[in-house]
Amino acid sequence: MSKAVVLRWGHRHRDERLTTHVALTARALGASGLILTDVKDERIKKTIDEVVSKWGGPFFFKMGVSWKAALRDWRAKDGLVVHLTAYGENIQVGDVIQRVKETGKDILVIVGSQKVPSEFFSPEISDFNIAIGNQPHSECASLAVFLDRLFKGKIKKFEDAVLQIIPQKHGKKVISKVKPK
Repeated sequence: MSKAVVLRWGHRHRDERLTTHVALTARALGASGLILTDVKDERIKKTIDEVVSKWGGPFFFKMGVSWKAALRDWRAKDGLVVHLTAYGENIQVGDVIQRVKETGKDILVIVGSQKVPSEFFSPEISDFNIAIGNQPHSECASLAVFLDRLFKGKIKKFEDAVLQIIPQKHGKKVISKVKPK
């Protein structure tokens, strides 16, 4: 299975909570990492580093990278670019997810925060423009649906987790393991 990395475009400091949720969703649903383009937000980095330290990884978080440089580097490695947008091919009624998988390539998933430049829709930037329902929606929700379909709902195994949730019908159970030194 190919790996997926999320590129978060257009983060504004008022988006801190949502960008954090995009990173948490990416990690929990199987992405290998997140690139926060064009800005640095140390609070988000600290939160994600703490989650990975407690709940396991691997999951990387890069920030301050130009989106153009990130795309250029991804393309240089023959990676595929998927842009999640309400205006793309509908994931629910077509075969777009199958066509993405058939490429066998690693996937860079673009999720915006604010209105994305029109060039993101072009074949020079995006190999696929994919929509979840062709209605306005949250980038976090579209990322969750996309990754769930991409990885067929498989639960990722996290290494070096100190905390682990034990699924329960009722109540909450978390076990804590001591990390080897």
